[in-house]
Amino acid sequence: MKKSTKISRRERSNKAGYLFLLPYALLFTIFILTPVCLAVVLSFTNFNVIQFPKPVGFLNYINLVTSDEVFMQYVLPNTVKYAIIVGVGGYCLSFLLAWALANLPGKLRTVLALILYSPSMTAGVAMTVLWKIMFTGDQTGYINSWLMDLGVINEPIIWLVNANYLLPIVIIIGLWSSMGVGFLAILAGILNTDESLYEAAAIDGVKNRFQEMIYVTIPSMKPQMLFAAVMQIVGAFQNGQVASMLAGNPTPGYAAQLIVNHIEDYGFIRYEMGYAAAVSVALLLIVNVFSKIANKLFGEKD
Repeated sequence: MKKSTKISRRERSNKAGYLFLLPYALLFTIFILTPVCLAVVLSFTNFNVIQFPKPVGFLNYINLVTSDEVFMQYVLPNTVKYAIIVGVGGYCLSFLLAWALANLPGKLRTVLALILYSPSMTAGVAMTVLWKIMFTGDQTGYINSWLMDLGVINEPIIWLVNANYLLPIVIIIGLWSSMGVGFLAILAGILNTDESLYEAAAIDGVKNRFQEMIYVTIPSMKPQMLFAAVMQIVGAFQNGQVASMLAGNPTPGYAAQLIVNHIEDYGFIRYEMGYAAAVSVALLLIVNVFSKIANKLFGEKD
């Protein structure tokens, strides 16, 4: 009787756990799993929103690789450059700034952390209000005004139309707004590192803060490092809003055209939803590859 009582209690406990998981499971299924499955299905069709989707097999993927010159010549190289600089660079910058803030007093650390985090929350609004004013293509733009006052240029540069400057500007804005949730996770991981580990490391011969960071801080906060890496990767690959709001979609000369912009171009401007779905699936696979690399670097081997 005692054994059956324990089993029944465990079953009731499991039911309660499933009940608590139900809201998340419903939201995940409706807003994440279902759209992903529909995108995969639509990627094998020709769908113009008006007519019923027509199956075309792997034709969209074949066209993506062999016929889409814009994707191969501009979109993919631009996305790789942006992801490497903003993703990897922003991740390293997040860690260094979080590590520096962790050594400051509590109130000052909180204020500076809020200042660094706020651009990630207001990147869209601030970009349209601030960055367009900064890079206005006449003498009223702040950048042009400063450069002309310094004698660097003699006439204004039309920044947001010039293909040579557009992608660097988008990368700068991406770095400016890259201190997001991953930055806060790294900061929390550093602040919650067990102090006894530093004492033990000092006994073993660790002599300075840099050695503490390499041998104690980073190994003890791998879960936070992994979470931040995944968030940074996803953010870098899905951030196409900056380019489209600065210069429109498509951007001039496809200079700052990223994969997300390419998806929006085909999906919501040309209404070729099947092809747009194929590009989005390709983006999902790319993000998955980079996430696995991050898991290899920071995941627990156990």
